[in-house]
Amino acid sequence: MRIEFIAGPSAPASTAVARIVNQDALPADLDPVLAEGARASRFTGKAGQLFEGFATVDGAVTRVALAGAGDPKARDRASALERAGAAISAKYLSAGIESVGIDFTGTGLSASDAAAVLLGARLRAWRYDLYRTRLPEDQKISLKALRVLGAPEGTEAAWAVEAALAEGVEFTRELVTEPANVIYPESFVARAQERLAGTGVEIRVLDEAEMTALGMGSLLGVAQGSVRKPRILAMVWNGGAAGAKPVAFVGKGVTFDTGGISLKAPAGMEDMKWDMGGAGAVAGTMLALAKRKAKANVVGICGLVENMPDGNAQRPGDVVTSMSGQTIEVINTDAEGRLVLCDCITWTQQTFAPSAVIDLATLTGAMIISLGHEHAGIFSNDDALADKLLGAGAASGDKLWRFPLGSAYDKLIDSPIADMKNVGPREGGSITAAQFIQRFVDKGMAWAHLDIAGMVWASKPGQTWDKGATGYGVRLLDRFVRDHLEG
Repeated sequence: MRIEFIAGPSAPASTAVARIVNQDALPADLDPVLAEGARASRFTGKAGQLFEGFATVDGAVTRVALAGAGDPKARDRASALERAGAAISAKYLSAGIESVGIDFTGTGLSASDAAAVLLGARLRAWRYDLYRTRLPEDQKISLKALRVLGAPEGTEAAWAVEAALAEGVEFTRELVTEPANVIYPESFVARAQERLAGTGVEIRVLDEAEMTALGMGSLLGVAQGSVRKPRILAMVWNGGAAGAKPVAFVGKGVTFDTGGISLKAPAGMEDMKWDMGGAGAVAGTMLALAKRKAKANVVGICGLVENMPDGNAQRPGDVVTSMSGQTIEVINTDAEGRLVLCDCITWTQQTFAPSAVIDLATLTGAMIISLGHEHAGIFSNDDALADKLLGAGAASGDKLWRFPLGSAYDKLIDSPIADMKNVGPREGGSITAAQFIQRFVDKGMAWAHLDIAGMVWASKPGQTWDKGATGYGVRLLDRFVRDHLEG
């Protein structure tokens, strides 16, 4: 959806007009009939509320929407403004009109406030209808543009930054939404190369032969049951000081996960196309950072495999040797994400010598049992890094909740025949998964593991997304970069 900035006080007559309304503060100049209708409908301006009516504007009957922005003194003001914008898009996305004007005249909002409204509107308007060929006419997307009226000074510049973020979130949603016969390791790489072309991001790709030469037996063990060949995608953005160590974002990219020989139950297996949500978030973040020319050095690494139950697939009980030289007894082939991440993290540390490593993965169903779909889990060996990420999560809306690490949990993945096994007992499953990954983090390296299993896909609409892919992780990482790497 386009965002167009219109000079002058009013939108073209063909568009509907939306106004942003604070809680319990109907505009004094509102048409009396419209104001009475809003009151009768119990519209109070709460965040995300929307009332639609009709008013006479310049002699013509015009569709007018009031979008609630909540209490202007609330701590989550930006989130409330985003919800106001999202409510507008949700209302008019398939309403049969091509454009809606958002009138900021007299609202008292700042440029960043207005940009937050536009960000919410843009994100909520995203829908992927590529494969829906028989949609009824009244369900097709009609809304093509939002026309910004009376924008506060500086809004266009503020929006340029948020537009880059929106593009990154949308790219992640696209990758996560695509079916596994369309997005698999090689095509994921191709899609990223296409979208990042011309942005200044340097791309490096490792194929199966190169990974074999590097000794990545852990990652390759997961991939060996599929005809889809594995890839590692590295994206390098050098927007910061020359020679400064980068921060590394590492994403699990299992483009489809059957569970391998430890086969998953059929019900719901189709959802496993989004088991690459961590890699999707990393790719979207790199696009957002490049598009807004972030003044930071960042590398994004995606470990891309497909986990299938072929006759050549690894078996429970197999022992593999990771790139680090540590050996792993594979107890459960459905605990594959950690096997991919460990080799990616080793290679990232050796190749880029980052100042910190942050990995993102749809790693464990146990995380959904713990936190539902409200928070992702964070595990870290560095309190300062964990606090920065927790703060970025709170500010961006991509919320995190911290979990413990410790030697008592670490003992649960000791193996009698190898250096470790890839799963522990049923209890503490998310924690033992994090303990596994930590064994591949170099001494002294600041590291955080984000288990985002409950967050990348939604079964119902949220604040700024429809059902389906949420784009979780992009806003979190972008906010972390803004607050702590760009200064």
